[in-house]
Amino acid sequence: MNKSELINFIASDADITKVDAGKALDAFMKGVLEALDKEERVTLVGFGSWSVLKKAARKGRNPRTQETITIPAKKVVKFTVGSGMKK
Repeated sequence: MNKSELINFIASDADITKVDAGKALDAFMKGVLEALDKEERVTLVGFGSWSVLKKAARKGRNPRTQETITIPAKKVVKFTVGSGMKK
């Protein structure tokens, strides 16, 4: 399912226009991204939660040259499935 299909589903299920469904989806995504940008956890009970993990710098190897390289530290988003989704 892509974004437009999700908007169509929301519009038909909630009995609202596609424009309003698109605005609601965009607002939801903006809220999640802003919270994650502040490194806050976002939880939807029964669905899942998003959190930010900090990965430390580490040593790696260039597969082409076999040269040892340093992979820089970074932040990644992790999604954990909720109990409702596991069923």
